[in-house]
Amino acid sequence: MSAHYDFLVIGGGSAGFNAARVAREHAERVAIVDGAEQLGGLCILRGCMPSKTLIYSAEVLHLAKHAAQFGLKVDGARADMKAVRERKLRIIGEFADHREKALTSGRFAIHRAMARFRDAHTVELSNGDVLTADRIMIGTGSRVALPDIPGLAEASAWTSDDVLDLDFLPESVIVLGGGIVACELAQFLVRMGSRVTQIQRSPHILRDFSPEASTVIEKVFREEGIELFTGTNLKTVRSPCAHAQGYKTEDSSDVARSGRSGTDRDASAGFEVEFEHDGEVVTRRAAHLLNALGRLPDTSSLNLAAAGVELPADGRIAINDWQQTSQPHIYAGGDCTGPHEIVHIAVAQGELAARHSFGVPDLRPIDYGAMVHVVFTDPQVAVAGIGPVTLSERGVAHLDASYPFDDHGKSILMEAKHGFVRVVAAPDTGRILGAEIVGKDAGELIHAFSVGITMRATVRDMLRAQWYHPTLSEIVTYPLEEIAEKIPPKISP
Repeated sequence: MSAHYDFLVIGGGSAGFNAARVAREHAERVAIVDGAEQLGGLCILRGCMPSKTLIYSAEVLHLAKHAAQFGLKVDGARADMKAVRERKLRIIGEFADHREKALTSGRFAIHRAMARFRDAHTVELSNGDVLTADRIMIGTGSRVALPDIPGLAEASAWTSDDVLDLDFLPESVIVLGGGIVACELAQFLVRMGSRVTQIQRSPHILRDFSPEASTVIEKVFREEGIELFTGTNLKTVRSPCAHAQGYKTEDSSDVARSGRSGTDRDASAGFEVEFEHDGEVVTRRAAHLLNALGRLPDTSSLNLAAAGVELPADGRIAINDWQQTSQPHIYAGGDCTGPHEIVHIAVAQGELAARHSFGVPDLRPIDYGAMVHVVFTDPQVAVAGIGPVTLSERGVAHLDASYPFDDHGKSILMEAKHGFVRVVAAPDTGRILGAEIVGKDAGELIHAFSVGITMRATVRDMLRAQWYHPTLSEIVTYPLEEIAEKIPPKISP
């Protein structure tokens, strides 16, 4: 089979689907190529939605186990992992069904196969079909990275996919990594009842955030029982090492050996990790190992060279402000190009690519200076705009002020005392440049600043709004007031 399209999308995730949706407003012949077993994309099937569903279950269990703080008695609170998994499957199934219906509604041609470029306008599919297009959008997402650590490739470690599909409680898990996925899943596992060791190579976990934010999360993790090592040098990964640990040696089921379900009876599942820490060689063992050392753009099978698409050494497809690759009619968006692996950014990139490809006037590039980012640990970490470190590196003058959650009424009565709110503003006008919140529901609270930054509001503009007492939201007024006192009165509205 051969077919020609006005707009062809490779990958049906957030970037690709939304590019096709917008393209359909400008052309009749729009197609999506997606060879995944199930339609929906990473966010719905193996990312945002399943992870946040499980994380919330763990938060409820954590509160139940600590009910005594609130003068309550909740006896015997524990995880039923089969029920937790069934709930997750039901919820993401609804999202996936909705996306699949949108994809198969007849508005787009759907090709369930893998694509590979033959030339700049032609792709050949794994089923033998050949497609040509005037405009092409690449949205192939990312895959789990496998760093060059001796023994890791042979260890068959879990990925986030495996942890998100568990139907049993692992006795012990070593988590390699300190990024967002590693931290969210490490806390999920320890709250459900696993013994967790987390090993991070950088001096702090969540290294893309401020050291102050990382320090708060590190303190909480250790309080909750995670054995956390930072500033390490990973040396080797060994498996199996069951007999060295004294694990039981009875046989396990085939399902258990698959890594996603079963029990901890399988002796062959033991892992040993050796690393340097504080000048010493340290060894830790656990029944299971989670590789959460990052993700890489999933572009290796596309044969981009045949299309003349530039691919830098980091594997991310090079793009300009309009999502165009080195071939002007070929666009890219989402995890395969970055610069941020965030769903709402991927959506915006896909929409921009489609509109630009059809010559829609008065477009603007995506403003990454107003970006919002959230980590769903507890407490959550959320940022909007540009932080003080980046502003200092750029030589931009700024004021900043912060206020702690442990001195705020609503957070105190909620026993949510970890964290702080920080606001960054221009010293002459008071315009909000950035904000960082580490604390209870920070991912919800940060949107007050997202709106303020986008609307170019000043600290005094935000203080004109009513902030209800007692709420978590009103905590943002304290750093706003501190900065307002430092702004010359003449700029007052």
